[in-house]
Amino acid sequence: MNRFAFILVLLACFAVVSYGQQRPLLTEDVDIIPPGSIRIEAGIDFMQGAKYTVSGIRGDLTRVGVIGVNFGMSPNVEFQIEGVAQNYVSINSRGPSAIPLNLLPGANSTNDTGDFTLAAKFKLRNETRRGPSLGFRFGVQLPNSSQGTGIGLNQTNAFGSILIGKKFGQDGRFNTFGNLGVAILTAPTELFSQNDVITYGLAGIFRINKQFSIAGEVNGRANTRPGDGPLGTESQAEARLGMQIRASGLRFDFAGIKGLTSFSPNSGFTVGVTYDTPSVFTTVK
Repeated sequence: MNRFAFILVLLACFAVVSYGQQRPLLTEDVDIIPPGSIRIEAGIDFMQGAKYTVSGIRGDLTRVGVIGVNFGMSPNVEFQIEGVAQNYVSINSRGPSAIPLNLLPGANSTNDTGDFTLAAKFKLRNETRRGPSLGFRFGVQLPNSSQGTGIGLNQTNAFGSILIGKKFGQDGRFNTFGNLGVAILTAPTELFSQNDVITYGLAGIFRINKQFSIAGEVNGRANTRPGDGPLGTESQAEARLGMQIRASGLRFDFAGIKGLTSFSPNSGFTVGVTYDTPSVFTTVK
C-alpha cells in the first residue's frame, strides 16, 4: 500500500487544476463558483492506520461517497453541503473504549454514515495587483453518525475561518490560498465541555495548461487544551499532493495523503470527480 501511495505522489508531478476548485484539497479557496451554478463533487478516500481514540479502534478507513454540493448564490456568496455517504473501517486492533459500542467482541469491521456539514462562504475582497483576496467561511457539522459503531462521535460542532488568496505568474497560473480559524468541538466524553481548536490550511495549485494542474496542501487542526486535549478532539493534520484533469466537461482528481500527527491516519489516497453545471437558478443580486 505504501508503494502504491508513493506512485500516486510521483504521478502528481505531471498534474492538474482549475479556477476555484476544491478537490482533492481540503483547504478552502477564496473564489466563489459562478452565480446560479451548482458544483457537484464525489470521491472515494482510503486511509491506512486511522485512529479512533474515543472507541479505541484502529484500522484502515474507506470513505465511499465523499460528497460535496456547492451553490453559487451571488458573485460573493456560496452555500455548501459536504459529507460522506458511508465509512467502512477494517479493524486492525481494539483498545479500551470510553463509550458503549454496538460491536461484538470479535468484530473485524464496522461501518456508518459520515457526518454532514452545512457552510456558507463569503468573498469579502477581490484580489488586487498588490493585495490578496479575502473571504470568510462558517458552518456547522451535524451529528449524523452513531457513536455506537466506533467511528463517529454523534456531536454537533461549529467552525469559522478567514480565507486569503493570491495568484502569481502569467494569467494567475499559480493560485495560492490559506485558511485560519477556530472550530468549537464538543468533548464527547466530558459533560458540558468543549475544545476550541485552531484550524489551518495552506494550499497551492499550479496550472500547467487548460487540462492539467498540480495541487498540494497542508491542512489540519491544533489542540488548545493541556496535553492532547479531550478524547476525540486531538490535533490532526495531513499533507496532500495530487492532480486535477479536465476532460469531457468533468474534472477528475487524485492525491496521495500523508498524516502529520500521531492521531492522524498514517497514509492514504483520494480519487474523485467534479461537475460544474451551467446557471440553473436565479441568484440574489
